Amino acid sequence: MFHPLPIYVGLRYVRARSTRFFVSFITWASLVGVCVGVAALIVILSVMNGFEGELRDRLLSLSAPVRVTATRAAEATDWPRIAQIARGLPGVKDAAPYAEIQALAVRQPEMLPVLLRGIDPGSPAASGELAHAITQGRLEDLTRGEGRVIVGEVIAERLGLSPGDALTVLVPTVDADGTPTPKLRELRVAGVFEAGLQDHDATLIFGNLADVRALGPAGTVSEGLRVQLQDVLAAPAVAAQLRARLPATLEVSDWTRDNANYFRAIRIEKTMMSLILLLIVAVAAFNIVAMLVMVVTDKRTDIAIMRTFGAAPRRVMGIFITQGLVIGWLGVALGVVLGLLLAFHVDTIVPFLERTFRFQIMDADVYYITAIPSEVHWRNIAAIALAALLLTAIATVYPAIRAARTAPAEALRYE
Repeated sequence: MFHPLPIYVGLRYVRARSTRFFVSFITWASLVGVCVGVAALIVILSVMNGFEGELRDRLLSLSAPVRVTATRAAEATDWPRIAQIARGLPGVKDAAPYAEIQALAVRQPEMLPVLLRGIDPGSPAASGELAHAITQGRLEDLTRGEGRVIVGEVIAERLGLSPGDALTVLVPTVDADGTPTPKLRELRVAGVFEAGLQDHDATLIFGNLADVRALGPAGTVSEGLRVQLQDVLAAPAVAAQLRARLPATLEVSDWTRDNANYFRAIRIEKTMMSLILLLIVAVAAFNIVAMLVMVVTDKRTDIAIMRTFGAAPRRVMGIFITQGLVIGWLGVALGVVLGLLLAFHVDTIVPFLERTFRFQIMDADVYYITAIPSEVHWRNIAAIALAALLLTAIATVYPAIRAARTAPAEALRYE
């Protein structure tokens, strides 16, 4: 069977056992280095994708993907009509009004700034957001006119609250003449929720929509509409459609804008981690350069003989490019396989390591997330593999050029 000369000779050099131990050692070190670098990149990026997804789920657990608010709080808005418009958009599951007001939660001797959020307990949107996070009590306990609230886990811990306890809230209001007149209201704790996010558990208190509206005079309570979607990643597109259909007096925002700083920080961390781990592949690529240079030096006589028989410099280059590519790309392939195996089984490997070495990576007393999540994105896998293949391909260029420039007469002078 006919084989092109560069590929045939290059593959023979790969399979042949070198008489130089150091050359063979660097060959294996290069292959293992590429494999480890690619596998580490895949595992780390998959874990960071998992943390990003976990953070997104926790941020959205008590927050709507899309919110509609009035730019002027004192202006009356027909929220049922706005909700009807929102429900008519494709991809929207439900839309429900809400009200929010800043207050101070007081229980001697502690005082905490909180955000009172009024919701309609009977709406599917409210049920989907809050019901799954309640650890004590029930969502149905937020009956109208009874002043019952569901507080965050951190608030309950700091103020020593449990279901049935009384909680005093101080609502800052202003009279018509501009005189500050704080308003005190005693509420009853109906339950406790835990969303697993400090921003929610330490600041949010849920009450009935009508009760929260009654806490402050008109214009002091912020009202709006919370829109639930079938796919949270479609929030920017749905928000854009709502802006086009609603008057300019209404502001439409989505979770990607509200939490932009969180995800910008994660993207920066992922980029820097990828660059750092890519250095492992780069070091392995340098090992390929060193290995091929030594092979070229060792095979100078073979190169000279091939050149004497009429082999063009381009064919000589192809021999060593083939050898380097086979080693590098084999390492990339093994790295991808190893990385995917580890990434798909992180939930099994991490507990095994914790049991074996008797330590805990994510301590429940310190972190909200106690398990290492992993989420494989095939786009990342393709990018990692292509970057590693490109680095290993570039590493073969200099040794191949050096081999092609070998002078036959000089190489055979002392043979």
